[in-house]
Amino acid sequence: MKLDAAQFRNWDRKAITLLGMSGVGKTRLAVLLRKAHWFHYSGDYRIGTHYMSASISDNVKQKAMQVPLLKKLLLSDSITIKNNISIDNLKAVSTFLGQLGDPEQGGIGLREFKRRQNLHREAEIAAMLDVPEFIKRSHDVYAYNHFINDAGGSLCELENQDVLDTLAENTLIIYIKATEQDELELIKRAEQEPKPLYFREAFLSEQLEIYLEENKLEYAAMIDPNDFVRWIFSRLFYNRIPRYQAIADEYGYTICTTDLSKVNSEADFLALIEKQLDQ
Repeated sequence: MKLDAAQFRNWDRKAITLLGMSGVGKTRLAVLLRKAHWFHYSGDYRIGTHYMSASISDNVKQKAMQVPLLKKLLLSDSITIKNNISIDNLKAVSTFLGQLGDPEQGGIGLREFKRRQNLHREAEIAAMLDVPEFIKRSHDVYAYNHFINDAGGSLCELENQDVLDTLAENTLIIYIKATEQDELELIKRAEQEPKPLYFREAFLSEQLEIYLEENKLEYAAMIDPNDFVRWIFSRLFYNRIPRYQAIADEYGYTICTTDLSKVNSEADFLALIEKQLDQ
């Protein structure tokens, strides 16, 4: 969706998609707007509570079944296991996605890792295609005038034209671009606290081959999961930047993290967007 500042200002039911790497401030902004009575749609929350809920629960149950006492209680329906996913707590989603590597170090084998990656991809596509329905529901059911789509950091990896067309037709796409300093901070943070990530399969295969060769390892099951995430994160980050920018150039607009850091209210955000649209 392309608008000028006046059209945006007069848009009665604003709907915005936030695009960018995890950590650039998408969720902070979405929460701020939520407090100003915007409907906060989290793609990851929709993935975890709807499209991957059963897979996440089954994974936990499989682990529990390895403990004799829990197995006995589960099979007798004496206990239940359910996900406790919220917009502010998505750990169950990332834990299911997992990290590639040695199972004895908490890693997942390559075949299972790729299966989960594909499940996540299909779920993220479905969650983004749900956006028009939730824009309507947010107004008709919950009486919200404005809508913010807090998209996952991997949206640029989906390579799905229907998703881009749907978001561009129904929302104003805003790419939050990290400054060079913020890029270094995000990479440093990821290296200090390695977390599960989504990869395009072609990118994963290419980088995995390089990593195995550099570390003289024969199989993915020999990988230290945390070390692999630390190693690959900067490569993933810089691979995504042109993908984000290409989406913003064709379908939306770009703001930088420096400007976003100064946003402390709905009015600040709206003024920032209007300024960008004027340019």
